[in-house]
Amino acid sequence: MIRGLRKSFSGRTVLDSLGFELRSGEFVALLGANGCGKSTALRCVAGLETPDDGTILIHGREVGGLRDAESAQLRRQTAMVFQQIHLVRRRSALDNVCAGALGRLPLRHSLTPILFPRELREEAMACLDRVGLADRAAEPAGRLSGGQQQRVAIARALCQRASIILADEPVSALDPSAAEQVVSLLADLARDQGLAVAAVLHQPGLAHRHADRIIGLRNGRVAVDAPVGALAPTDLDALYAPVEALTVTGPALGSPAGALTVTTADTPRSPTGALIVATDARRSPPESSP
Repeated sequence: MIRGLRKSFSGRTVLDSLGFELRSGEFVALLGANGCGKSTALRCVAGLETPDDGTILIHGREVGGLRDAESAQLRRQTAMVFQQIHLVRRRSALDNVCAGALGRLPLRHSLTPILFPRELREEAMACLDRVGLADRAAEPAGRLSGGQQQRVAIARALCQRASIILADEPVSALDPSAAEQVVSLLADLARDQGLAVAAVLHQPGLAHRHADRIIGLRNGRVAVDAPVGALAPTDLDALYAPVEALTVTGPALGSPAGALTVTTADTPRSPTGALIVATDARRSPPESSP
């Protein structure tokens, strides 16, 4: 759960008092236009970005209130799956999946894949089997297709034994068939293994077919948070509507003296057809540039 999350970059607000909850056994799709804060929110939860303000709770414990070691241990309950897959291409799929366990291995077993314990390799093989790639375990990751590589990355997250999987645009670089397989896999993992799974998607159709709940962000805030069955495709259109340029036209008929009026394509209108945004009669309209 996150509450009141705020984050700015170079003075630009990306997250503006953002709050939502992820539940075990549920697949949540995060939708919204580019720059609305979807990826930044996931990165803050995973500890890859530090929020300016707000609260992050994992299994009811506030991450920011713990010592470094405790915080790191709690954050290991979250695993990230990225758009850029970050596999070691020359290593086998199995070795890449084993790397998900590095955070809990003693140093002597983590220096090179040849030192990975047999028990870990067996666990990693089970994770590969869960994503349908047990038969490609010995294949170098660089020889796999994009969709297969993303499934290896998901298997690596499973081998981390994380209870929360955060997928940041996991299918943006995949063809439609591979994207369907990956998103379907994420949904199955949530429901079959009781994981809390959230994925940033740019395909509302995929979200409607596979997600349990959709959270839509606009301008760093939650604009939509509802079960998929309660939403029609048109309900999400406003998330992607462009921010229209405002046109200042001067006082509208019937508005207070000195009031400025603004017309836009998607804002509620006054009876005169314009939105009144300033009503100080003592204030003169700005002078025009020569």
